[in-house]
Amino acid sequence: MSSSFDFSTLVFIIMAAFVGWRLYSVLGMKTGHEEDRSEQFRPKSDQNDQNASHDNVVPMPGMRTDNGAPASNPFATDRWKGFATKGSPLAGHLDEIADYEKGFHPKDFVSGARAAYEMIVLAFAQGDRDSLKNLLSHDVFEGFSAAIAEREKRGEVMTTTFVSLDSAELVDAHLRDGMIQLSVKFSSKLISATKDSAGTVVEGAPDKIVDVIDIWTFARQARNPNPNWHLIATESAGTPDTQA
Repeated sequence: MSSSFDFSTLVFIIMAAFVGWRLYSVLGMKTGHEEDRSEQFRPKSDQNDQNASHDNVVPMPGMRTDNGAPASNPFATDRWKGFATKGSPLAGHLDEIADYEKGFHPKDFVSGARAAYEMIVLAFAQGDRDSLKNLLSHDVFEGFSAAIAEREKRGEVMTTTFVSLDSAELVDAHLRDGMIQLSVKFSSKLISATKDSAGTVVEGAPDKIVDVIDIWTFARQARNPNPNWHLIATESAGTPDTQA
């Protein structure tokens, strides 16, 4: 081995010593008693509650809870607000209908049902079978027509004044064999009276406003280009009288 000293080796030694000194001055040596500097970058709220339970963590959409179950979505919208309570059977039926027939919304239906209710009530009082035939199912039309015929046979005349339609509440919904059925509870105020051929009032009162509550069910074939609904069932839920 040569006894001469290689100058390049000395240069590398000096450089290595310099680099080591710089690393030590920046990072220091671990002794086990150093201050945890991570506290300097942690928000104060976290520092004051380092041992807080995971129960305080709000799961984001798509996340899972500690037990592996899907976390609930806190931002989920109330799809049928104003028509059905979130999570109710009615809301579930509306979901089923909307999934089956795209574009369905109860808002459009209820708006049309309000107009149909007034038209049917007045058409029945006037004995207007032509108008009724376009709005009623075959069975309901036959029942209405028979009642009108009996009234005509007795020579009676019915007059009805529509004072107001106070509310139209969707109360039931179903999808059966591709047929959508929706039931609406109507609360209205009417003045109605039936007079015989001599002009004597035989039913109702021509000067009294009556509160009327009806539950009507409408139906239409889903996925059908024809948008028309037909009344398929009627039910009277009460008529508490109120003085005008």
